Amino acid sequence: MIGLIRLIYERMLIKEVEPYGIPKHVAIIMDGNRRFARKRGLPPQAGHIFGSRKAEEVLNWCWELGIKNVTVYAFSTENFKRSEEEKENIFRIVAKRLRGLVKDKKIHRNKVRVRVVGKLELLPGHVRQAIREVEEATKSYRNFNLNLALAYGGRQELVDAVKGLLMDISRGKIGSRDIDEYTLEKYLYGEGDYASVDLLIRTGGEQRLSNFLPWQTANSVAYFCDAYWPEFRKIDLLRAIRAWQQKKMMVKKKVKANG
Repeated sequence: MIGLIRLIYERMLIKEVEPYGIPKHVAIIMDGNRRFARKRGLPPQAGHIFGSRKAEEVLNWCWELGIKNVTVYAFSTENFKRSEEEKENIFRIVAKRLRGLVKDKKIHRNKVRVRVVGKLELLPGHVRQAIREVEEATKSYRNFNLNLALAYGGRQELVDAVKGLLMDISRGKIGSRDIDEYTLEKYLYGEGDYASVDLLIRTGGEQRLSNFLPWQTANSVAYFCDAYWPEFRKIDLLRAIRAWQQKKMMVKKKVKANG
């Protein structure tokens, strides 16, 4: 009965959000895997396994809804402070999921380009190899973009962007007078609509950005969800989209009122 009620509510939400447009770029901080595991008396790695499965499920929802760009926070530079055992477990899961994407029929049917953004040189060799495999297998796709933030830090991304820009200035490829925000965006890790996030979702009850896409989220709508990441439902995604739509409409009304 609960499942039926949830399905009915889910369909109601889909009908509610469909007329008002879908965000082009959704970024997700997948928080709460370890707390999910602890709540059930399970080891941390179990939480990461459940979290990786949920990520696949949520990505399918995004593609069904027509969300063209998704960026997920899989492993931050701060996460390197965790125990060696936990990091090894995470990297093993990540490499397995990346290799799974290479053969994933939904990836190829939806023509999803997969890219990994971050300080990739900090990752173990087997993870970097899996990254090369999935990026090569999907490099020609243009329908959807999936960015996986691994060994990622937002401040470091901006530092690296400035370094790249300064290097091209010194080589004469660009003049200092030509620099504006759009120029800098070209030196960020990703491509296309990666530079601008419409909707940021964070699970796990925390209300902070944790050094995730600071440039890209400057004008985005943030939606904080209490559910731990493995508990995240399609209903939660639809509610987040509805919140983005409502904020978008409020801004339009304000602009119109100010003439």
